[in-house]
Amino acid sequence: MTVESHEFDTGTILGFNGTTEWALDSVALEQALWIPREDQLRGLLGRAFVSLELSEDRWRVTVRQEGELNEFEANDAESAYADALLAEIDVSARR
Repeated sequence: MTVESHEFDTGTILGFNGTTEWALDSVALEQALWIPREDQLRGLLGRAFVSLELSEDRWRVTVRQEGELNEFEANDAESAYADALLAEIDVSARR
C-alpha cells in the first residue's frame, strides 16, 4: 500500500492507494496519527541509544543521557523505545 499526500484548498488529504478491499480511501492530515516503527524510534534516539534487551517478558532500552545510563522498560520494544525518546526530548528541551 502506498500513501500519497494531496494538497487542496481545504487542506492536505492522505490518499491510501491499493486499499480496494478496505473502507478507508483517504483521510485529512489532521485526522492521521503516525506510529513509528521500532527502527525509526531507534534512529531518532541516535547516538544516545546504547542497547535493547529482552529481560524475561519485558523489553529494556538503555540510553546515555547527559553522561548517565538510563533504562526504560515496557511490554514491547516499541514502547520502551518511545519512553526513551520522550525522555531524550525532555532532556534536550532543558538544555
